[in-house]
Amino acid sequence: MELPSMDMLWFLLAAGFIAAFIDSVVGGGGLISVPALMMTGLPPAMVLGTNKLGSTFSTITSSLSFFTSGKLNGKLVLALFPLSFIGAVLGAYTVHLVPSDFLKPLVVIMLVLMLVYTLIKKNWGANAAPRPMTVNLKVAVAALAFIIGFYDGFFGPGTGSFLLFMFLLLGFDFVGASANAKVLNLASNLASLCSFLLLKSVHIGYGLPMGIAMIAGAFVGSKLAIRHGSRYIKPLFVTVTTILIGKQLWDLLQ
Repeated sequence: MELPSMDMLWFLLAAGFIAAFIDSVVGGGGLISVPALMMTGLPPAMVLGTNKLGSTFSTITSSLSFFTSGKLNGKLVLALFPLSFIGAVLGAYTVHLVPSDFLKPLVVIMLVLMLVYTLIKKNWGANAAPRPMTVNLKVAVAALAFIIGFYDGFFGPGTGSFLLFMFLLLGFDFVGASANAKVLNLASNLASLCSFLLLKSVHIGYGLPMGIAMIAGAFVGSKLAIRHGSRYIKPLFVTVTTILIGKQLWDLLQ
């Protein structure tokens, strides 16, 4: 198992901590961790697989932190977890059959719409106002969990933002939405990680040190989210979503 140099090790630890700090609350940590891993010289497929190892550590930690906060809707996320997992498995399989580049323009449009809606709804997510779970809503949420899971396995960028937005639409406050989104994100991360491990596209020597730093970052980030609520999460959500839009637009223009 090849190990990073000391300089690279410290760099990966710092990048992992910052990435998980952000990702534990609103997603988007890959904006930091993926470029950091690319600087190691690993092949692109190995970078993505190694990043999934670290991000899985991160989502496990933040899920446990939010679990103790009492903000998780256990019945709902337990029902949606297998749908997200199966969707991600199918997405990861499909990406080997069909190129995913055609999704880039659609993702930009969806992120822009989410951002505009969040900015217009001034007090959205400040307080919990759960919507009645009618049969039609249950079917819609189940479909969304599967589709977003599939998207994470197939393409990925913005998954955390899409999940958080889904729970906000269900009437959760920002802390509750973030908590439940992380559990579903854990399902798709586990599925994707299993796929990358089977394809031997995970570098343990780089992934484990970064993963350890991501545990610390996720713990600190989720605790701050629980303590400070929507006045902390909403600006971070808006900032990360804006950066995601810029990143996807940049990729489209290349």
